[in-house]
Amino acid sequence: MKEKIKGNISDPEELENLYRNNRKAFESDFEKVYPEIADSDLAKFWKIRLDSDKAQETIKRFSRPAIFIMIAVCLFAGFLIKIPALFDIDLTSFFFYEKNAGIIFFFRLTLYAILVNKDFDRKNLFITLLAFIVPAIYINLLPSDKGSASVNLAYIHLPLLMWCTYGFVFAGFNFRDKSKRIEYIRHNGDLAVLGAIIVIAGGVLTGITIGLFEVININIEKFYMNNVVMIGIVSAPIVTTYILNNYPSMTSKIAPVIANIFSPLVLLTLLIYLTAIAISGKDPYNDRDFLLIFNIMLIGVMGIIVFSISETSINRRQKFNELVLFSISIIAIIIDLIALSAIFYRLMEYGLTPNRLAVLGSNILILVNLVQIMIDLFKINFKEIPIKKVEFTISRYLPVYLIWILIVIFTFPLIFGMK
Repeated sequence: MKEKIKGNISDPEELENLYRNNRKAFESDFEKVYPEIADSDLAKFWKIRLDSDKAQETIKRFSRPAIFIMIAVCLFAGFLIKIPALFDIDLTSFFFYEKNAGIIFFFRLTLYAILVNKDFDRKNLFITLLAFIVPAIYINLLPSDKGSASVNLAYIHLPLLMWCTYGFVFAGFNFRDKSKRIEYIRHNGDLAVLGAIIVIAGGVLTGITIGLFEVININIEKFYMNNVVMIGIVSAPIVTTYILNNYPSMTSKIAPVIANIFSPLVLLTLLIYLTAIAISGKDPYNDRDFLLIFNIMLIGVMGIIVFSISETSINRRQKFNELVLFSISIIAIIIDLIALSAIFYRLMEYGLTPNRLAVLGSNILILVNLVQIMIDLFKINFKEIPIKKVEFTISRYLPVYLIWILIVIFTFPLIFGMK
């Protein structure tokens, strides 16, 4: 973006296009490149404009229509999450939250995105409704049986499918555009970071509120947890999205800092953990729970890599962080290979089950993606290619995950006879 700004400093129309296509990157890189172009009258104009936008952003009034949309969607989300209590649904015989939590979570975000973006195209609305209604009917028709591994896998993978649906809406139904895909990943990283801060603040407020009422001998804990806290939890992502949309300068610098701090810590933790495994004698071949933890760790590491790359790419190149990410990708491949060998061992020893097949497929997909990312990171560190190359590798691979998610949800229960 910096080179584009410098190259078009005499072209006001192209600068405007750059700003509108990626406002966050334009604002960030303009600040960095401004000393080099400060003699240009157009650069001075943009400096005044951006500074003015930032000033206005901090004093925006909460009376704007978006705040009412946010409140309405939060209340609707609160209604959806309270359906079992309102309609006296027995949660022990019908797994309402196991089946519908992912649908509720992403439907409210999708609804908010549609209302804020005013995307009321009939075709898009029909596709969106269909993408939620069909999985909702299907998942609620599945038996409520905790002993069915294939059905439980459908429950677990359904939120991932809903995440993809939300991504289509977020990208304006232009998900073929790889830059839109990576923008969506970056949005999720920002959402997670800012959402965590809001949840922590909410937790502190909850503790203070309950404590204050206990001092005057009024016990509000049950009511507060069942109503205020529950509705607050389902509303937090919507409030976070509102802040991200309306106050981008407040959040644009948080996620990259988090990524830069956590990447080296993750690398150090992985090295220590793998060393501890070798010393302790623990192995994932005969310990099922340990294999599960191993796979959860792998997914977490994969998430850290993707998040860090998406955030690093919007800032100036940082050789140390790129080298750290390359090292993490190598360790993640080692972890994946160990997990895969343990899965193959268990398949040969104990036979095929839905869980083993699901974990096997997921690990193979992640391994292929990790190898691609590792190769790109190697080229970035030692052949000086731009980090954007990794972004496109990640975004290009997303449909592969989507296909696997659809297979697990819609075919596993049928193939394994709901077992």
